[in-house]
Amino acid sequence: MKENNNIPPHAGSLLISEPFLQDENFVRSVILLCDTNEKGSFGLVLNKLSIFKLGELLEGFEFLNSEIYVGGPVEQNTLHFIYFGDRMLEGSIELTPQLWWGGNFEELLSKLRNGTAELDNFKFFIGYSGWSEGQLEEEIATKTWIVCNNIYTKKIFYSEPEELWREILKNMGGEFQVLANYPIDPRLN
Repeated sequence: MKENNNIPPHAGSLLISEPFLQDENFVRSVILLCDTNEKGSFGLVLNKLSIFKLGELLEGFEFLNSEIYVGGPVEQNTLHFIYFGDRMLEGSIELTPQLWWGGNFEELLSKLRNGTAELDNFKFFIGYSGWSEGQLEEEIATKTWIVCNNIYTKKIFYSEPEELWREILKNMGGEFQVLANYPIDPRLN
């Protein structure tokens, strides 16, 4: 399947960093775009683990051993989440079928406490990635990002973080499948 990088990104699109991007915040990143409008864009890096576990950040939830990801370099004192399956939280925004962003956090904590939320269906993030008006479009035009409008929901939840970038590109096929094999530093090849 060949992706069209000319299709504008939208909530639910994936942004895949080009192979030679040297920005330490986004090297080999896969970002789920959660919101985009005339004021800018908001997304979460799906494949950069933090040093924290969820139980370390939520008082009274020390039993939660879930990984936390670095959603991006902006406001790393904030906690965000996505989940897949049926809508289970008031205020959740559907990004693609069965993929949800955010929702009522108190309701989520209650469901985690009583065991009615399957923790494996959630990903948690500290911070986020943000772009001001026109910035993301400019970065896409200069080929900083490859836009993928076909979401591989199970891959973003169950792939190893260090393999997600490569797996998404391979699934995109064609020229992107070739990019998936580029070394981080071609001088070492």
